Amino acid sequence: MNYGYHDDNESIELHTSDELNRYSIQLYHRLAKMVDMKGKDIIEVGSGRGGGISYVARTFEPVSAIGIDLDAKATSFGNKYHKVKGLSFKQGDAQNLDFISSGSIDVVINVESSHRYPDITKFYDEVYRVLKPGGQFLYTDFRTETELEDLVHKLSKYNYIKFDEQLITKQVLKALDLDYERRSNIVNRLAPPFIKKHIHDFSGGVGSPTYNRFKTRTWEYFVFCFQKSL
Repeated sequence: MNYGYHDDNESIELHTSDELNRYSIQLYHRLAKMVDMKGKDIIEVGSGRGGGISYVARTFEPVSAIGIDLDAKATSFGNKYHKVKGLSFKQGDAQNLDFISSGSIDVVINVESSHRYPDITKFYDEVYRVLKPGGQFLYTDFRTETELEDLVHKLSKYNYIKFDEQLITKQVLKALDLDYERRSNIVNRLAPPFIKKHIHDFSGGVGSPTYNRFKTRTWEYFVFCFQKSL
């Protein structure tokens, strides 16, 4: 689950089975549409239970796609339920992708995951290592203004060409507004009473501390797309 994305000026046609997760899928689409993935080798680092990379694999036609997550239960779920040609899931650490050969990947995707990594520089080192020359890093997450400045500084040390940069906080808020009823119903139905308030906040429910951090722009949600220099 991610906080989602909605642009009033863009309409994406989805399969009926994807419609329930429209707003979270639209965040993946916002990234994936930036490059031609057809026939490419791609990975998503921090793939969770796999819905995002499954959509990308089905829609953008890479020859291979690997979802990587620290949680072995999540990757097991992905392998069991996301049956897409060329798609597989592996347990792994974003800061140590030792099972991925250097210079072997065309596209690395990372969606709303990196803010949890203990050592973000190790993650950036690994992304740069596994990318082929000319490969692309498609990256979206949120940070405070100070944290974002530090992130930009760290990324400037790599031999990248940035070809897309946008703050999408407004579009994320719009998605949270439009998806509020569905998210609230899930929390109310499934969350135990003693942690319901915490889960409501975690899910970005309207009026929650998380929602208000985006609304006040204490947190900014960004998109960066990079190409590794040849």
